[in-house]
Amino acid sequence: MSKVNFKFVVSSVIVLSMMLSGCQSNDPYTGESKTNNATKGAGIGALVCGLIGASKNSKSARNAALSCGAIGAGIGAYMDSQEADLRSSLAETGVSVERSGDNINLVMPGNITFATDKSEIQADFFAVLDSVAKVFVNYKDTLIEVEGHTDSTGSISHNLKLSEDRAVQVANYLESKGVEQKRIVHLGKGPMTPVASNQTAEGRALNRRVEIRIKAVTQ
Repeated sequence: MSKVNFKFVVSSVIVLSMMLSGCQSNDPYTGESKTNNATKGAGIGALVCGLIGASKNSKSARNAALSCGAIGAGIGAYMDSQEADLRSSLAETGVSVERSGDNINLVMPGNITFATDKSEIQADFFAVLDSVAKVFVNYKDTLIEVEGHTDSTGSISHNLKLSEDRAVQVANYLESKGVEQKRIVHLGKGPMTPVASNQTAEGRALNRRVEIRIKAVTQ
């Protein structure tokens, strides 16, 4: 087995450090300094695959390493751009935009989406879903999961049906605005995954929600 090219490994680490330190930016929503996901994807992808290339002591393997880094950058940049558009579209609507790796999660509180114990979308929320649908139409290389959630008040069977009906309503509305049906799945989770205590009114309000999970298509 060939020895790892030590100089190449050291160079890769130095380049990665420079990339990450040089691409810091302030998050406009939190004020915190962060490295964007596109840079992380490119840097980490290139380093990991570069180490593989170095261990094989092959020029073609090193070229493959660079391609691997580019793939990571492509997905990260794509989701960075979509996240920015969603944050801009949903500013001051009450919908929170959360990012986890290359996935985006939209949390829509029940007080702005549905009336108590109802599955019909409130009229004021149509404009918000219109904005979401426009972004989804522009970013076709994503899968969309619509989840309905409830608090623990009432029977589990009732809440499961209510949460499923709400998820269906949101999914159907997105489809009516041009989002392809094949990209969307929906499910009701009832009270099974609370984000707060159901022992208080405030906690129950947080648990009554619809979440939309946006995942990049990687193949």
